[in-house]
Amino acid sequence: MRIDIISVVPELLESPLSHSIVGRAIDKGLVEIHVHNPRKYGKGPRQQVDDYSYGGDAGMVLMVEPIYHLINELKAEREYDEVIFMSPDGEVLNQGICNELSLKGNIIILCGHYKGIDHRIREHLVTREISAGDYVLSGGELPAAILADSIVRLIPGALSDETSALSDSFQDGLLSAPVYTRPAEFNGWKVPEVLLSGNPKLIRQWQDDQAIERTKRLRPDLFSE
Repeated sequence: MRIDIISVVPELLESPLSHSIVGRAIDKGLVEIHVHNPRKYGKGPRQQVDDYSYGGDAGMVLMVEPIYHLINELKAEREYDEVIFMSPDGEVLNQGICNELSLKGNIIILCGHYKGIDHRIREHLVTREISAGDYVLSGGELPAAILADSIVRLIPGALSDETSALSDSFQDGLLSAPVYTRPAEFNGWKVPEVLLSGNPKLIRQWQDDQAIERTKRLRPDLFSE
């Protein structure tokens, strides 16, 4: 899989994409992640990529030309399944979207910045818009890192135990059951006896019951979807 990320502040993506599971997946050759700065197509000696918006609203807007040329450059080298714009008005990211995108071959993730991007980019170049949540950040870099991480960890071989991702929260529409490790008792706090029983059937039933109870209590909205 290949992920190309377009950002005017590529430094914000260096650490999240270089360590832990994502970094190891890159080292194993399971995924390629490349970050591109549209300033290479910016205007003038300062490589300008933003300008004031028509209509006089406050804030700077990313210009259409640099992003257009950069996306065309990437598309000339390979086909892309999606060109994703990280936007607060996109579909809210969930596990189902992550699962779907993890099966793609090549995707582009476009990070907005400042006040946003020229709407013509969204109309003519972007194929999908995804939001990290109902709030506004200074740019799309952190949401892009979240999206990339959530996709990469699902690629076979990215996790040391490939079954681990299958038991994550939201994979079956529920929150995960509580998890414990040694010691079995600490400070008077005990691990539930059923987890020490060695009975897989009872343990699985307990986990299922806990997942349902926690989801009803903490995220009742998931039952109404």
